[in-house]
Amino acid sequence: MANKPIMQRLAKWHIWLGWLVGVPIAMWTATGLFMVVKPIDEVRGNHLRLPVEQQALIIAGSDLATPDAQLAEITMRMQDGRAVAILTTLDGVTSRVDVDSGAPIPALDAPEARAIAAERIAGGDKVRSVTFFDADEVPFDFRRPMPVWQIALEDGAHVYIGRDTGEIEAVRTSWWRWFDFMWGLHIMDLSEREDTSHPILILFAALSLAGTLFGCVLMFRRRKARVTAPAA
Repeated sequence: MANKPIMQRLAKWHIWLGWLVGVPIAMWTATGLFMVVKPIDEVRGNHLRLPVEQQALIIAGSDLATPDAQLAEITMRMQDGRAVAILTTLDGVTSRVDVDSGAPIPALDAPEARAIAAERIAGGDKVRSVTFFDADEVPFDFRRPMPVWQIALEDGAHVYIGRDTGEIEAVRTSWWRWFDFMWGLHIMDLSEREDTSHPILILFAALSLAGTLFGCVLMFRRRKARVTAPAA
């Protein structure tokens, strides 16, 4: 009996808390359901884009963008104090060229990748391991089909440097990997962590919204306290 007033007080606080958070929770679940009904590609209008045949990049007078090169794009960067052109062909092959001399730049090796991490990343000189991954074997926390060097740092961060681009393509901290795992749980897609619109997610989003709305409605219910006569 001594605990009854405490339980009644907690029940009262629970009701007031329900009033405070009921509307935001209903809003979050309703907007969440709305956002997962359609695949993100349809939301962005990608399904409306008609297929267009990709054409080779040709620049008159250029020694790089020639018809024979079959380039899709050219990106200019300053690397090691020199202008570098990063060339990507229509087939997806990437290479680098020194802009001034036109000489091809060899693919990045392990010492060069390690030096880039040490120069451009805070704590990048504290390296635990250096590992190369082919485009079809990249780690799950990178998930991009390109050959990269993984510089694993002592603090748990992974720095990914493109073998053919010479650029830092991604930095994955330990917190990022936990965030990525939680994101997978959030969208109920632990295998790829990309699909934000699938039947299971839509179903549970709808059930959550229904449960939230029922809870909000039930808060309007009034219960009269019943007084129980003490036993003789």
